[in-house]
Amino acid sequence: MPNSNSHFLRNTHLNLPLHIPAAMASLDTTTPPHATTEKPLKSSQLPQQYKGSWGPALDVALRMFLFATAMASVIIMATSKQTKLISLFPGFAIPLEAKFTQSPAFIYAIAALSVACLYSIITGVLSVFALMKPGGSWTKLQFHFVILDALLLGIVAAATGAAGGVAYIGLKGNSHTNWKKVCDEFGSFCSHLAGSIVLSLLSSITLLLLVWLSVYVLSKKLPRV
Repeated sequence: MPNSNSHFLRNTHLNLPLHIPAAMASLDTTTPPHATTEKPLKSSQLPQQYKGSWGPALDVALRMFLFATAMASVIIMATSKQTKLISLFPGFAIPLEAKFTQSPAFIYAIAALSVACLYSIITGVLSVFALMKPGGSWTKLQFHFVILDALLLGIVAAATGAAGGVAYIGLKGNSHTNWKKVCDEFGSFCSHLAGSIVLSLLSSITLLLLVWLSVYVLSKKLPRV
């Protein structure tokens, strides 16, 4: 008759391979490395904190509009050149040329609007990248934007006012200083200047809206009393 102890050992030896893997499987809670890998954020998706918020989208749209108006103003003013024959007396006329380089105010306007074009491209790209990056970096960026936007607003507004003042004298003249109006003779030149100044004014208004937007966004982050 076989020994009962040996019978118990044989049964235990046979049953161990069946129970040990199951117990190990139940105790093994290690997550495979590939299961913890996050899906990459698609460029067409905004981070969670920006969903339903109109501020970031409006900021990008205003910077695109700033670029369009400033670039158009520069192009129109740079092409404002007209040559016309001015008759001094019958049978004798001399060619006179009108262009923006003849006035320091127009040169200043071209320089200021060119800076606005470059600024709108840089800040627009930074704003888009901040939107795509999670962690609320766009709000942090607004603190720097509000300072630079206000600075550029002063520059562009001053350039618009200076160019507008010179253009108004060319349109109406000044009887007190005996400055004659020239837009009767150089109509095309003055039309270019008028269009450029209107677009420059729109650029100034756009910068003002950007400053207001940044102040509003930053004020929403302040703790409420």
